[in-house]
Amino acid sequence: MDIRVQELLEKIKREGVESAEARAAEILKDAEAEKRRILEAAEKESRAIVEKGKAEAAKAEASGRAALLQASRDLLISFRSELEKVLASIVRADTDAAMDPEVLKKAIPAILEAWAKDGRDELSVLLPEATLKALDAYFRDRLSAQLKKGAELKPVKDLKSGFRLSEKGGAVYYDFSAEAVASMLGAYMNARLAAIAAEAAK
Repeated sequence: MDIRVQELLEKIKREGVESAEARAAEILKDAEAEKRRILEAAEKESRAIVEKGKAEAAKAEASGRAALLQASRDLLISFRSELEKVLASIVRADTDAAMDPEVLKKAIPAILEAWAKDGRDELSVLLPEATLKALDAYFRDRLSAQLKKGAELKPVKDLKSGFRLSEKGGAVYYDFSAEAVASMLGAYMNARLAAIAAEAAK
């Protein structure tokens, strides 16, 4: 009886140990699988974080480049605009100074004589009041032939320097005021300046 009990106990013990070993192996196997799953998930998440970081860095770099490019363009436009203002001011001042009485004494008779050759005699020469007053005697003497044919000299209050020509009836109007001439020169200079700025920006 004792031997049977002993055998039974050993059998129970053996089966318990085997069962415990099998269960431990199963737990270990599950733990290894969970470990692999956790590591794979961590690696996947790590790769995703790295890729996201790279994408954000590339986006930030592109955004920075775009902002720098825009700032550079704005600076060039601002510089060009300021330079145009300075040049326009210089051109206006120089043109105004160039339209002195001596220049008008040469320019107006030359223009009237040239146009008279084309049969355009009935012209009005519009001058600043002060200029006409100062040069009236000179022009009446120098332009007597044209004035007899229908040309006339007229004062204009809003004209500061230079002169304007118009055919009687106002069909054709030519503006040689210092402001108009400066504007024409300024437009040419702005186009040249724009071409130079565009070349420099390359």
